[in-house]
Amino acid sequence: MANNIPAGHTKEDIKAREKLIKDFYAQWIAEHPEKKIWNRNLGAFINVKFLSINETYEKASRSYESTLAVFRLTEILEGAVMTGEQPAKRNTRNQKSFEKLLIMKYGKVKLTVGLQRSNQDLVQYCITVPQPLDLSRLPKQEPK
Repeated sequence: MANNIPAGHTKEDIKAREKLIKDFYAQWIAEHPEKKIWNRNLGAFINVKFLSINETYEKASRSYESTLAVFRLTEILEGAVMTGEQPAKRNTRNQKSFEKLLIMKYGKVKLTVGLQRSNQDLVQYCITVPQPLDLSRLPKQEPK
């Protein structure tokens, strides 16, 4: 699978990765009709919903590494460990239904899980692999 994933940063590469992620989720949902996986650390199910797919393909498609991580969805949902939490942003369209966001890690992969305000369900919000800051891409500043 990794050989078929474009590794570049062009608009075409990102669009191709978006499609791969959407196709993967369609296949995953067909194989997991309950759309949830038990997380050992939380001792609770993490649900995969439409919002999960949208947020993840928008963010994960930006990098090759994050796209690769999405293809390990079941493994990540099962094994991620909570490392922190933060309040959800009420003025952000995709976060307003959440009470808070749980920040979880699985190796280098960051899994964000939302606690839904209405029913207290845990919902996969996003999967990414945070990239180190590339200082060479910042504009050069002359010392004062």
